[in-house]
Amino acid sequence: MKKKNWSCKWRNAGFVFAILLGMALFFGNTVNAQSPVKNVLLVHGAFTDGSGWKALYEMLTKKGYHVTVVQIPLTSLEDDVAATKLVLDNQDGPVILVGHSWGGAVITEAGNDPKVVALVYVAAFQPDNGESVMHWLQTFPPSPENGVLPPDAKGIIYYDKAKYHAGFCADVSEEESDFMYASQGAFYAKGFTTPITHAAWRDKPAYGLVATEDKSLAPEIERNMYKRSNTKITEIKSSHVIYMSQPKAVADVIETAARTADKSGDGMSNSK
Repeated sequence: MKKKNWSCKWRNAGFVFAILLGMALFFGNTVNAQSPVKNVLLVHGAFTDGSGWKALYEMLTKKGYHVTVVQIPLTSLEDDVAATKLVLDNQDGPVILVGHSWGGAVITEAGNDPKVVALVYVAAFQPDNGESVMHWLQTFPPSPENGVLPPDAKGIIYYDKAKYHAGFCADVSEEESDFMYASQGAFYAKGFTTPITHAAWRDKPAYGLVATEDKSLAPEIERNMYKRSNTKITEIKSSHVIYMSQPKAVADVIETAARTADKSGDGMSNSK
């Protein structure tokens, strides 16, 4: 009789274990399916470097994201894309690729990497196939505060020091503006005239932030690019360096992209 009771107990225990295991697997898979992408790559633009991403970096890392700041050489579109891909190669999973200003052109090309599941344009250029940044710069007159200088004898473009604060980053302190000016990279003008070969936003979800007080890249240009590509648009009252003066607004958009990105790779096509 005891042997029979023990047999029943073992059968019941096995049944309960099977149910618990099944529940664990089910809910575990559900959690994994809903967990957001954790890798974020930040690509800076011209007339600055990667140090400006610090506030956004800290905000996202505190929320558990693995954030990498790409230092692009600014020597050409091809070189900047190559530098971005080098960092993409070292990521251990799907990536949200973020670009500011000129960095938007870079992520438009580099975003074709299979690890990239969404693109975030931060007051950034978003050319189509065969288009260059210069194509879009010519669609709207520059503001009086704009301080982009003509190329020098070496083909390098700098930002006028006298206009840097008002034209590039009016909503950060003058001390911070001075540091940014001093640390700006040497941007080679040929980057502006190089066309995109394959615009990643044609195949992947895209999000765009319009800086409504932008004096370096006209908000009208930002809107026109984003609307043309069916990008999900967020408008924020900010200067060109929206990622510095309004890091939370940028972080919110990145988090939205991460939450909605399809980690499995299915359904990533963003028909436009």
